[in-house]
Amino acid sequence: MQALINSIANLDQFGKKVVRFGIVVVFLWIGGLKFFTYEADGIVPFVANSPFMSFFYHHPNEYKTHQNKEGELVTANHQWHIENNTYGFSFGLGVFLVTLALLVALYKIAPLPSLIASFLIGVMTLGTLSFLVTTPESWVPHLGDAQWGFPYLSGRGRLVIKDLVILGGTIVTMSETARLYLDSQKAKN
Repeated sequence: MQALINSIANLDQFGKKVVRFGIVVVFLWIGGLKFFTYEADGIVPFVANSPFMSFFYHHPNEYKTHQNKEGELVTANHQWHIENNTYGFSFGLGVFLVTLALLVALYKIAPLPSLIASFLIGVMTLGTLSFLVTTPESWVPHLGDAQWGFPYLSGRGRLVIKDLVILGGTIVTMSETARLYLDSQKAKN
């Protein structure tokens, strides 16, 4: 039993690699999805209600009448999203997320850019977590059931709350990358 506990106690370095890999995979995947209509449509309530991001849309207050379900294509709604800059914003966000993921992955080759990318992902997760406060769709709506509003997270809310783990992961990747950068600077001197 003691040997097993000793083995588990030494998993921290492997855990750091898993955390970094997880951040890279999540941001590559989610960033890549931002180029697809259904994903761009899906983030509209978050962006439209955010005091920090709603300016990216031309008509953020009108989104509720133009929402599409995942996989649904309503031509009039799609046209509204084009005019609203829904897809333009989503594409730009996708490029940004994929770039950050690649930089986090390249920490041994480019430690300082990787460190900055981890920091930016941390800042982004704080922004995402703010959606719990700014987006009404993060909570179960009052549709007759006794369980609605706070603390009952909707599907969107459950998606957002997971960013607490990513925030912790970015602290790990920032710390590890900063240490690598400092070690490389010492080696140069």
